[in-house]
Amino acid sequence: MKLPTAAEILFSLKCFAASMLALYLALRIGLPRPFWSMTTAYVVASPLAGAVRSKAIFRMSGTILGSIGTILLVPGLANSPELLTLAMACWVGLCLYISLLDRTPRSYVFMLAGYTAALIGFPAVSEPATIFDVGLARVEEIILGITCATVVHSLVLPQSLGPVLLARLDRAIGDARRWVRDALHLESAAQGSRDRRALAGDITELRLMATHLPFDTSHLRWTANAIHALQDRLAMMVPIISAVEDRLRTLHRLDGASLSPRWQQLLGEITEWSQGGEGVTAERAMQLRAVIADITPRIGSEASWSDVLKVNLAARLRALVDVGEDCRTLRNHIDAGLHGAHPPELRRLSALSPRVLHRDHGMAILSASAAVLAIIACSAFWILTAWPAGSAAAMMTAVFCCFFATQDDPVPGIKLFLNYTVLSIPISAIYLLVVLPAVHSFEMLVLATAPVFLALGIFVARPATMGSAMAVVMGVAGMLSLQDTNTLDMVSFINSMLGQIAGMLIAVLINRLFRSVSAEWTARRLLRAGWAELAALAKAARAPSVSEVSARMMDRIALLTPRLAMAGPQQDLSAVDALSDLRAGLNMAQLRRIEARFELEGVSLRPLMDMLSDHFSLRHGEPNQPASALLERLDASLRAVCTSRPGAEQQESVAALVGIRRDLFPDAPAYRALVHEEEKEGR
Repeated sequence: MKLPTAAEILFSLKCFAASMLALYLALRIGLPRPFWSMTTAYVVASPLAGAVRSKAIFRMSGTILGSIGTILLVPGLANSPELLTLAMACWVGLCLYISLLDRTPRSYVFMLAGYTAALIGFPAVSEPATIFDVGLARVEEIILGITCATVVHSLVLPQSLGPVLLARLDRAIGDARRWVRDALHLESAAQGSRDRRALAGDITELRLMATHLPFDTSHLRWTANAIHALQDRLAMMVPIISAVEDRLRTLHRLDGASLSPRWQQLLGEITEWSQGGEGVTAERAMQLRAVIADITPRIGSEASWSDVLKVNLAARLRALVDVGEDCRTLRNHIDAGLHGAHPPELRRLSALSPRVLHRDHGMAILSASAAVLAIIACSAFWILTAWPAGSAAAMMTAVFCCFFATQDDPVPGIKLFLNYTVLSIPISAIYLLVVLPAVHSFEMLVLATAPVFLALGIFVARPATMGSAMAVVMGVAGMLSLQDTNTLDMVSFINSMLGQIAGMLIAVLINRLFRSVSAEWTARRLLRAGWAELAALAKAARAPSVSEVSARMMDRIALLTPRLAMAGPQQDLSAVDALSDLRAGLNMAQLRRIEARFELEGVSLRPLMDMLSDHFSLRHGEPNQPASALLERLDASLRAVCTSRPGAEQQESVAALVGIRRDLFPDAPAYRALVHEEEKEGR
């Protein structure tokens, strides 16, 4: 517990003002369930104005879509409760399935469309003729709550997303600079791991925050494309810096292969340039590229392991300079846009990498199936017992199966919500049975509800307590809606309370039996998905997009990292290096893009790609050691490329092959340019 800050008090006041405005307008208009408007105002609330607008748009769209689905389903199936239950359950399951596959902000639209149909449809099954009026009223009530929340949070001392997002952006750039400095100076492996985790966390947090940027109140929203492009460049730094770090350590371990003073000077200059300051100019970046090109060894048939490692290192340093320059240009562009200027178009940088995210159809089907089973089980009990509060139970089951479907194990989240909903029951009972019967004006209603809702609003503003506080808010506001239906008595209160608790308990039971999985199980599934993509990448008919592969694999790493930590000291999982798979995938995509050029010279990379595909396709449950034949094929391909026509594509291919060799065989003996006849006979 701590004293509320000024920002938390302001947020609570705005939430309460928006909810009371929505309630007042709903009462004046004569809507049948005005407390729904009040609850909605809290549901869409956020300390940042941009997030309120974003949630408002998606919630409005989902409510309309769910209402349309209800109007289409209920009238025709009202006389067949079993078919109606099945249809409603399948609607919720289908919407949840689409929502889990989407994994963008618009996924909220489909999730809401699913459980909105349950919220509207189940209470109306006894009077199907009124379903259109009921659906229209729910849409009006929810849109009224959304509108009031959006107006209040946007006009009354709006808290812009801009400063918060820029602070996160600058922190990510700072973490990237520290990692570059530590990598080029070969700091400890533990320090490099901390730098990598810090940057990966920053990138994930930025992607979540930036989803609300187009709806923000500041000038920053006009630079949304530049911010997304900067996020992409920061994400690309992860495999680049980790590759530079690995190549430098490998070169330092080689006997007699310590870097020359000229290389040391280059690393120092790149470090100084990457840290910012007056020397960070486009001209300086061009000078660094020229030095890198000049210092890169020329490759021929006699190239040593040290030579090809330096080619790979030079390629990654050049990529690091390119990405660093892009980050500087984009950051300046964002600053100019934030101050109201009109910066020039960033044609070269405006093409963002594809927003291709990991999709897990199996888990989406499992979650949707669990929701369908839970709704059917709850509705069956409702039909068999003719329980008056059965509709409340069915509604809550649908809502909570959807709310926590993105978690590996939804049960702890539902239980936490259940505990705080039970905690809200005494508060609701006091209001419904003692306070509200004595209230005879709206002004008195505002004064009566202010103490509880203002206090809860402060806890909603705190990330650590937001979930539990919202459970209490929704519990109290949901119980207050009994006044709307003129059922303000102890029997109705107990029935409604038991219905909500029963719905949550059924959601807990079904999810525990059919849906809950461990972090270890999910981590293995993510790994298998990555390996399957690498296997398909090697045999794809068309060369894949490097940026597409990078975006999807970086997304998997963001999903995988916390789950590997939660899985504990599993021997096979602790040996996983997801960054190594990412680097291997990018190198394979790079080779696929230029392999046609070597086919013309009689150098075929297809046998290597087939062996790489076989290697990753055999990784079903745990990391497997690559076969020695794959190492021999890699070395043979590297020798063939080294003897091909010199040029930029030759150096690019050498760099990619060396990268794959280091990623798959970090402990293998050094590459040898020539294989002597006696060695061939020995094999």
